[in-house]
Amino acid sequence: MVQEGATAREWAEEQFDGADFSDVRRVGRAITIAEALVASPGTSLPQLFARPYDLKAAYRFFRHPEVQPDAVQAGHREQVLWELEKPGRYLLLEDTTAILCAGEKEIAGLGPVGGSKEGKIGFHLHSVLAVRWPAAPERRTLTRPVVTILGLADQQSYVRQPRAKAGPRRGSERRRQGGDSLESALWERATQRVGAAPEGDTTVWIRVGDRGADIYDHLRTCQTHRQRFLVRAAQDRVIVGTATSRLFAAARASVSLGEVTIELRARPGAVARTATMQLSVTPVQLRAPQTLGSGCGQRPPVACMVVRVWEAAPPTEGKPLEWLLLTDLPVESFAQACEIAQMYATRWLEEEFHKALKTGLRVERLQLTTAHEWFAATAVMSIVAVRLLELRERLRQTPTASAEEAGLTELELRVLRTRSDKELLTVGEVALALGRLGGHLNRTGDGWPGWLTLWRGWQVLQTLIDGVLLARKLDQFG
Repeated sequence: MVQEGATAREWAEEQFDGADFSDVRRVGRAITIAEALVASPGTSLPQLFARPYDLKAAYRFFRHPEVQPDAVQAGHREQVLWELEKPGRYLLLEDTTAILCAGEKEIAGLGPVGGSKEGKIGFHLHSVLAVRWPAAPERRTLTRPVVTILGLADQQSYVRQPRAKAGPRRGSERRRQGGDSLESALWERATQRVGAAPEGDTTVWIRVGDRGADIYDHLRTCQTHRQRFLVRAAQDRVIVGTATSRLFAAARASVSLGEVTIELRARPGAVARTATMQLSVTPVQLRAPQTLGSGCGQRPPVACMVVRVWEAAPPTEGKPLEWLLLTDLPVESFAQACEIAQMYATRWLEEEFHKALKTGLRVERLQLTTAHEWFAATAVMSIVAVRLLELRERLRQTPTASAEEAGLTELELRVLRTRSDKELLTVGEVALALGRLGGHLNRTGDGWPGWLTLWRGWQVLQTLIDGVLLARKLDQFG
């Protein structure tokens, strides 16, 4: 978690002081790089440092064999795990994104990303973002509540190997392969790396994933590690013990428990609108898929609930909305079904984390020459991206609180007040002032600034801070 009112240096020390390096000088270098990234987000490495020595030291740091992602993030993840062990309910939001690595020279150790014929190279980044779920969210809405972002519980880098030219691979052959050879094994490994949840009912971990998480081994591993799961169904699995043999048909046969509205944002090809959604709940037992050396009956089925969220009266244009959500959380009422849908809607924070990393920090514009350097730099930037995301969420969390609780330093708040020519008494007013610096018009119907607009405002504010500090130095020298 980001410490309120921390300077860029204080924040960097808090997050990276526990990095697992044998030489304390490398810990100091990680802190210096993170501090510079926070002060000048989205800036290229050559422009990030005022002294040429610091730029050379950053490149040496990324090249050092000891600078592995797990070592870089060790202290940060330890803090996150410590928070996760406290009583409460926590969502572990999870997904994989492709990092496209551009450069003028060949980059050793990377592999193909995107379509097989696109010729792009890079790697895949699988991240688990931990957030604290509120104790009593409004359950009769599908709008996600404000959550507390804790940080990264785990992160893995994966390089896809070029497919051998031995003809197309049939689905049955893919299913018979060992799990570790598949990218889908990232989900299972993440469970093992995060570890088992605390025993008892006072602390609950809930793994939340999109269709890519609909993997039998992943669901089973969650259960063996006392982690609950909530994933969107991708496979029309065989279910056992019911008259209906397929998952989708069984879910769609259940009657609605009630309806609720949701505000949908404008998307490419779709306008913003209000949708009326129905919710139903169906208990199911998912049969284990057949694998090499084992029949379907040799592995136990996965008992869970399927919460269907669908649009019964869709618009004339476009596809109707439908979520089929698999969960082993208790769901016995309409209110609980609404909360399950809210939890799934919160998964979008993971997408915003990826956007913060790519658009806000421009990780894909790094000019590095080996996969090792890319992995190391991405590990540092990922924690900075969490700070970016946490800033927006904190401003939404307590809009009526005192402006001093917005997470800005005393100097940052003074400069923002002077620049906006307003008193800025509350956190909400601070958010609007930052948004205005980032291009938000602050009109009545515009709502709160998005994270990217806030981050642009933050960049402008940091430039103003640099000017104030430089003016102070000039005054010292007369």
